[in-house]
Amino acid sequence: MSSFAPAAKRQKTETSESQGDHSEFFHGIDKIKYEGANSTNPLAFKFYNPDEVIHGKPMKDWLRFSVCYWHTFRGNGSDPFGFPTMTREYEDGSDSLENAKRRLRAAFEFFSKLGVEFWCFHDRDIAPAGATWEETNSNLDIMADLALELQKKTGVSLLWGTANLFSHPRYMCGASSNPDFDVFACAAAQVKKILDVTAKLGGSNFVFWNGRDGYQTILNTDVEKELSHVVAFYKMAVKYAEKIGFKGQFLIEPKPREPLKHQYDYDAQTTIGFLTANGLDKHFKLNIEPNHTTLAGHDYEHDIVFASKLGMLGSIDSNSGDPLLGWDTDQFPSDPFKTALIMKAVLEQGGLNPGGLNFDCKLRRESTDLEDMFIGHIGAMDCYAKGLRIAAQILIDGKIPKMIQERYQSWDKNPLALSVVKGEATLEDLEKYAHQHEPKLTSGKQEYYEMVYRSYDK
Repeated sequence: MSSFAPAAKRQKTETSESQGDHSEFFHGIDKIKYEGANSTNPLAFKFYNPDEVIHGKPMKDWLRFSVCYWHTFRGNGSDPFGFPTMTREYEDGSDSLENAKRRLRAAFEFFSKLGVEFWCFHDRDIAPAGATWEETNSNLDIMADLALELQKKTGVSLLWGTANLFSHPRYMCGASSNPDFDVFACAAAQVKKILDVTAKLGGSNFVFWNGRDGYQTILNTDVEKELSHVVAFYKMAVKYAEKIGFKGQFLIEPKPREPLKHQYDYDAQTTIGFLTANGLDKHFKLNIEPNHTTLAGHDYEHDIVFASKLGMLGSIDSNSGDPLLGWDTDQFPSDPFKTALIMKAVLEQGGLNPGGLNFDCKLRRESTDLEDMFIGHIGAMDCYAKGLRIAAQILIDGKIPKMIQERYQSWDKNPLALSVVKGEATLEDLEKYAHQHEPKLTSGKQEYYEMVYRSYDK
């Protein structure tokens, strides 16, 4: 998850001024259809066939695709070294409510034509901030009413909402971990409001991404105090959700660094340990972004597999990064053998519901055509669909699972090993056994596993 920049300003044209509630924003692009692997149409799915049953469920139910609002409709191609490169006919570059409404209508046309069933947003993505809290919240209410209307009209649902607690200057030293109580209070007020809106829109989840909760230097940081404040913040959110009847899943999105040098929610294991130590693991699961995982020095699939096996995988921000770059590039996934490892974990845990696969992805600065918005998402959806097909083949064929089972067979057959698992064995028992049984070297067969894995590309 990342921030957004305001759209590039452009001169208002007759077309943009006259766009009403029922205007078509993506002219010449019809609803995207499945045409099969042999299709050469860039505006068609090759592998994603939403109603095709894979491993007992329609593909759309395993994948639960979502489009993020911030990159897709607030991104403009700017970066730290260059100005915006993208202009959109539905965007006039202003912070007016009229522009926000037009942008939101364009977004729901995009969701519908792409064929996704879910969307995600930050509070400040969809509604401009006002001069006061009252004006800001009023703007958000107006936009939430329009979003609810568009959801009912299109059938697109809210996967999750979240608060942007990182862009405003007040959050420069953190939100719930800020040393200034007044900032902490502002963050709490903002979360309260967006929780109300998320509940109103029927959101299935609520995400916390704590991009500025951490530190740049330990010299000016009381870690114990800051973490205790974060715990209090989360507990208040849980209580308020119960008060208003919000039934959605709370999610925390780990990230090791950027914008801070060290963020408290470093990776899946760190975050799970924090939640468990503070009695929050019954209320929270994780929203894992693979690009964040690789920034933490792990393999693409690492955090998803670990969170899943510990019963803490709630949702996925499905993107990828560039191994040659040291920052969060938020690229569309393009390697089906990476997505296959993710979908294998999803299949093994029975699905992601109420979570999903949200494309926290942005077009490259050089990809400026309107159709590139569709092409990026189509390619990513196909990549995950192909990954799902590969993962299902692996489980149905059973060869790799059997190889893994055989690798650990001593734990299933040895009576003393079974006693260890039950918690009945002692160190004395193991010492006696070890003196009588010298282990034999057994190959891990990594290259063979990789050979078998690559054979599923059919």
